[in-house]
Order: sequence, then C-alpha cells, then structure tokens
Amino acid sequence: MDSLDRAELCYPQLLNLSCTGLMRPRSEAVLLYALFSSISVLTVVLNLLVIISISYFRQLHTPTNVLMLSLATSDLLVGLLVMPVETVRFIEPCWLLGDLMCALSYIFGFILTSASVGNMVLISIDRYVAICFPLQYSAKITVSRAEVSVSLCWAFSLIYNGLILKDHLRQPDRYNSCYGECLVVISFVSGTVDLVFTFIVPCSVILILYVRVFVVAVSQARSMQLHITAAAAGAAKVTAKKSERKAARTLGIVIFVFLLTFCPYYYPSLTGQDISNNASSWAIVSWLLYLNSCLNPLIYAFFYPWFRKAISLIVTLKILEQDSSQANIL
Repeated sequence: MDSLDRAELCYPQLLNLSCTGLMRPRSEAVLLYALFSSISVLTVVLNLLVIISISYFRQLHTPTNVLMLSLATSDLLVGLLVMPVETVRFIEPCWLLGDLMCALSYIFGFILTSASVGNMVLISIDRYVAICFPLQYSAKITVSRAEVSVSLCWAFSLIYNGLILKDHLRQPDRYNSCYGECLVVISFVSGTVDLVFTFIVPCSVILILYVRVFVVAVSQARSMQLHITAAAAGAAKVTAKKSERKAARTLGIVIFVFLLTFCPYYYPSLTGQDISNNASSWAIVSWLLYLNSCLNPLIYAFFYPWFRKAISLIVTLKILEQDSSQANIL
C-alpha cells in the first residue's frame, strides 16, 4: 500500500483523543517543501529589494512610493511569517505547532491581507488624484500625508482583525475535535461583516477610481496627439503626465492581479457559507492569495526601469559607495 494511504496518529500517546492524518510519500513531501520554500524565499528577497530601493535612494522618496513601501512590507511579512507556516500546514498530516501558533498564524495572515487591501485603496486614491487633478497633486498628496495614511491603515487592520478573531485568540482550540488539529471557522455573521469591509467596499472604491483614471488617461492621450507640436514648456508638462500615466498603468496591473487572486477567498461568504480552513479548496485559495505577495515585485521589475537599476546597484554593492543614495535612477 502506498504510504500516502497510511494514516498515523498525531499524538500516539493519546489513542482516544488524537487526530489521524494521511502521510505523504517522502519524495513528494521533500518536493513540496522545496517548492514552497523557494516561493517563500523569493517573496522575501524580492520585497526586501523593493524596501531597500525605496528607503535608500532619495529620488524614490515620493508619496506613491511610500504606499508601495507599505505594500512591500506586508508582502515581505507574508513570505517571512505566513508562507512557512502554511507550508507546514499543507504538507504535514497533523498540526504540531500548538494552539498558540494556530491562533497567531491566522491572525497574522488576516492582518497582512487587510493591510494589503488598505494599501491598494490608498494607491488607487493616489493615482486618481495624480491623473485627474495633476495641478493639485503635489499640494494634496505629500509624503507626510502618505505616511499618516499608511499608519492608519495598519492600525485599522490590527484592531479590526483583532475584533473579528478575538474568540479564536482567547480559545484557539474551540473548533478542534481532537489533538493535532488547527481549525479556524469564521461565522456567517463575522464573515459577512468581513466581506463588506474587506472586500465589497474596498474593491468598489478601487474599481470606481480606476475606471475614472482610465477615462481621464485616454482623454489626456488624445489631447497629447492634438498638441504634439507644443512649446518646450508645454512638452515638459506632457512628459510629466506621461510618467504619471505609466505609474497608474503599472499600479493598475498590480491591483488587477491582487483582485484576481483575492476574490476566490471570499467565495464562501458570497454563497452564504462559513469560512473554514477545513474546506477542501482552502489550500488552493489561500496559496493563490499569498502568491500575490511574490508577484508584485515581479510586476515592478517588468514595468519600472528604476527598480531594475536599483536592484543592479544593490546587488553589485554600489550602494556602499559614498553619496550613492543621491544616484540618478529615474
């Protein structure tokens, strides 16, 4: 009989209270550990490069990049704290990390996911003002305001998810039927509240703002074609608008990919069901959501020349040179 079909007790010393789980073949387990560990390491390294780039180079100290820095921080923490635990949960037949880690693993995951959603909303607002109100952008959107907005986003995410999961934190094993199980259930009521505040409202705001950004960007592109022979001063202004539109397009792709990987998680709530990590689709849905944390820096690398140049300076250790933070990378 294949070892995948062999059930083992999670805690053999507790014959009547221990859960049982199906053991994977050793070769399959090793392959899965290698795959998921690679994704986790890649997520951490890529987002660390984003954080170092934006934090170190003076030219990148802009309101938009403050929001990207916050998003990269949440993505890095997903790769550092959430992915390794989810790897063990997916591969091992039993939960062996204890009740406290069971509670904390989901709280961290939910907090980071909510923070990412908040960052996406802030990025949408930033691009909306930059494209639709270009003359007022520098006055309305400043680095200090962006930093305050990011701080409020993280604080709200922490408090909100603490309230949603307070019962689970107080009694992590409340849904467990045996030792060696880590079961989390979000009730229909809590799931509905979470659906509204973490999915429907933020996604509606993002979509409405980006539809408006798209309409205005198309209008500006047509206007540029009609005034292609503008004076030098006018041409400089047009170039700035091109830069803003390019940033809007790139960050629009980031938001689209996020929504694509985020929506399946809320499918149970949309169909009136409780959200549970015991569902057969949980592993696919959760890893699809966490995989987004690895995709964001890849999108930056593909669309942002400054990010590729910053990576080159970091990898070659040229950032150790004097005044390298003043380098022209835009």
